[in-house]
Amino acid sequence: MSQNTETFSSLKYEQKESIGLLSIGTFLEYFDLMLYVHMAVYLNELFFPKYDAHTTSLLTALTFCTPFVFRPFGAILFGWIGDNVGRRATITLTSFLMAGCCIVMSTVPTYAVLGYKASMYILICRVIQGMASMGEIIGAELYVTETFKPPLQYAAVTLVAAFANLGTIVALIVATLVTGYGFNWRYAFGFGILVAFVGSNARLRLRETPEFVNAKNRLKNNMTNGNIDNKEVKDTVFYKEKINKKTAFCLFLMDCGWPVAFYICYFYCAGILRDNFHYTPAEIIQHNFFIALVNLLERFALTYFSYKIYPLKILKFKCWMFTLFIILTPYLLGNIGSPIQLMLLQCLIIMFGCTTLPSVPIIYKHLPVFRRFTCASLTYAFASAVIYIVTSFGLIYCTEYAGHYGILAIVIPSVIAFMYGIKHFERLEKSVGDYPA
Repeated sequence: MSQNTETFSSLKYEQKESIGLLSIGTFLEYFDLMLYVHMAVYLNELFFPKYDAHTTSLLTALTFCTPFVFRPFGAILFGWIGDNVGRRATITLTSFLMAGCCIVMSTVPTYAVLGYKASMYILICRVIQGMASMGEIIGAELYVTETFKPPLQYAAVTLVAAFANLGTIVALIVATLVTGYGFNWRYAFGFGILVAFVGSNARLRLRETPEFVNAKNRLKNNMTNGNIDNKEVKDTVFYKEKINKKTAFCLFLMDCGWPVAFYICYFYCAGILRDNFHYTPAEIIQHNFFIALVNLLERFALTYFSYKIYPLKILKFKCWMFTLFIILTPYLLGNIGSPIQLMLLQCLIIMFGCTTLPSVPIIYKHLPVFRRFTCASLTYAFASAVIYIVTSFGLIYCTEYAGHYGILAIVIPSVIAFMYGIKHFERLEKSVGDYPA
C-alpha cells in the first residue's frame, strides 16, 4: 500500500472545510430525495387515483422506480459537465435542481383538484430529482477521492455517504410527523426547499479538486508548449484515454448489490408489516426509522474501520456474511412471529448488504480522470435503474409463485456478481502494488 498517507490532523483548513460542506450538502440533498420515498404510502393517495391492491402495488413500484429509470440520462448530462466543466459545478447545480423540485412538490394541487395533471407534475419532479441525484452522489465521492489521499480518503468518502443516510433519517422523522401527528405535508417540502438552498449556497464555497485541476493544467501546458489548438489537444491520448471495459463492467456489477438489499429491507419487508401485522403507513415509517438508524451507525462504523483496514478486505467480509444469512432469509421471513423479529432480520440485511463503500476511491482511481465522472455515473445509474426495476416489479411476480423464496432469484445472482467485481479490483490493486499482504 502506498506510503503517501494522510491523517486528519495533517489536513489544511480548506480540506477540513470541504469535508464539512460536502457532508452537509449530501445530507440536505438526500433529505429532499428520500422525503417522497418514505411518504409514498401517504402521498400516492393524494396524487394518484385509487385502485385495487395489486394495481396499487404496481403504482407504488412505479413511483419508486421513476427517479432511477431516468438516472442514466442524468448520468450522461452531469457526467459531461463533471468531466468537462468540473466536479464543483456539478454538485452545486444539482443542489439547485433539488430545491426547484421541492418548490413544485410543495405547491402543486392534489389529484382531487387537478386530476391526472397532478400525477404528471409529481412524476416529472421525481424524474428531475433522480437525474440530479446522480450528479450529487458521484460528484461528492469524486470530489473527496481527488482531494484526499489514503487512508483518510476511504474514511472521508464513507463519512459523506453516512450523511446521506442522516438525510434519510431526517426525512423519515418528517414523514413520521406528517403521517402520525397530522403535520402538514406541504410544510415538509417547504422545509426541503430551505435546506436545499442552504446546501447550494454552502457548496459555492468549494474549490475544484486538485487532481482535476492538475489534469486541466496538463492539457493547457500541452496547448501552450506544442502551439496546438483546443481541438487538437482533445484528440491526444491523454485526453481520450479509454475506459477498460472489464473494469467498467465490474463496477456495474458491484453497483447492483446495494439496490437489492435496500429494496428488500425497506419495501419488501414493509409489505410484510402491512399484510401480516396490519401496520398502518405511519407505523411502517416509524419502524423504518429504526432500520435507518442502524444503517447510519453501520456507515459511521465503516468510516472508522476503513481508516484501519484495507477497504476491499472489508467488502469481502461483508459479502460473505451477507451470503451466509441471506440464504436463510426466505425461511426466516416465513416464520416471523413479531415485528421485532422482522426488524432484527432487516438490521442484518442493512448492515451486511453489498455496497462499494468504503472502496469507492480504490475503484475510481482505475478510471481515466477525463472519463471518470461519466463512467462512474453511468454504471451507478444503469445499475440502479436495472436492479430497482427488476427487484420492485420482479418480486411481485416471483413471490406470487415461490413465496419468500422468490427473493433468492434476485439476491443470489447479485451476490455472485458482487464477489466477481471484488476479485477484479483486487487483481488491479495487486498489479500496481497497492494491495496489502
